[in-house]
Amino acid sequence: MAYTKKDISNALETITAPGEGTNLIESGAVKNIVTFDKEVIVDVTISNPTLQAKKKIEVEIMKAIHQHVDVKADVKVNVSVIAPDKPIENTKPKVPGIQNIIAIASGKGGVGKSTITANMAISLQKMGFKVGILDADVYGPSIHLMFDVAHAKPLSVEIDGKSKMQPIESYGVKILSLGFFVDANQAVIWRGAMAGKALNQLIFDSHWGELDFLLIDLPPGTGDIHLSIVQAVPVTGAIIVSTPQNIALADAKKGVAMFQQESINVPVLGIVENMSYFTPAELPDNKYYIFGQNGAKNLAEDINVAFLGEIPLVQSIRESGDVGHPVALQDNTPLELAFSEITKNALSQLVKRNNDLPPTEIVRITTMSGCSTKK
Repeated sequence: MAYTKKDISNALETITAPGEGTNLIESGAVKNIVTFDKEVIVDVTISNPTLQAKKKIEVEIMKAIHQHVDVKADVKVNVSVIAPDKPIENTKPKVPGIQNIIAIASGKGGVGKSTITANMAISLQKMGFKVGILDADVYGPSIHLMFDVAHAKPLSVEIDGKSKMQPIESYGVKILSLGFFVDANQAVIWRGAMAGKALNQLIFDSHWGELDFLLIDLPPGTGDIHLSIVQAVPVTGAIIVSTPQNIALADAKKGVAMFQQESINVPVLGIVENMSYFTPAELPDNKYYIFGQNGAKNLAEDINVAFLGEIPLVQSIRESGDVGHPVALQDNTPLELAFSEITKNALSQLVKRNNDLPPTEIVRITTMSGCSTKK
């Protein structure tokens, strides 16, 4: 049976265009499709000149046609490189309906970044904002646990004739996490490209609706996932989480430096110091500086970044996260007020950022050795 162009086009719609939020057909990357009996020729253009990028798109096209049309199809892919005709416009959100995308990062693991993300989301929701969380920590997702939706499964909804994932909603916050799709006892062993593709699907193949804020909970470090995010969406600003100890601060400084690189250029809204001091329940007025004192505050001053506030090391914060009931859900307690304060400080910095700076641009890979934004 001979194939039709429609068969091939449908298969290519399952592939996300490199650096885009649309598929190969929607993006216009596919310039021509020729079919003759069991032979298929696809002409496609990309903006990345590297051999690796060319090979990747070629393999993805062949795989999609073999999977969705015929495993015996004789597929030939002609890849050409073309530079964009004009600068990328940033007059509207890259993800429709989302006004501000905030990345929450840390240079080091174990500093409570997910705890800060979860409780800031709750604080924003209590202030009346529409909030979503993308758990981008693909190797160790935990947001679904902190919101008590560990066993939930996102449903499919049809939006404008297209099938989209419906984020899980908990405490008024919309959530998507790889934890919804991976067995709790299964290790995620993926290379960066696979993880990046999974994140693109969570971002662009989902129906987030109208959001004032999408918080992205990033994994520790400054690696592939971080680059995938800034390539996919224009991140409005970043928040760095650290503990007061010197080892954590050294990595936090690297996290700030990553976002401030000229090629990435994401404004850093500020630094949050977690586990600032220990206060026993029986001695609520006592403070024990286990990890040091004012470390993140001093770092913020040194590198001219706002200090957003401090969160104490308190057992109930851990317990609340473990049972899926973030402590910021409390009313008028010292801990709820602490998270509310850092959230208000972050909002203040965001307003200043949006008044003083142009919208962030997505990052485009231009060579094997680096990346740049398109002006």
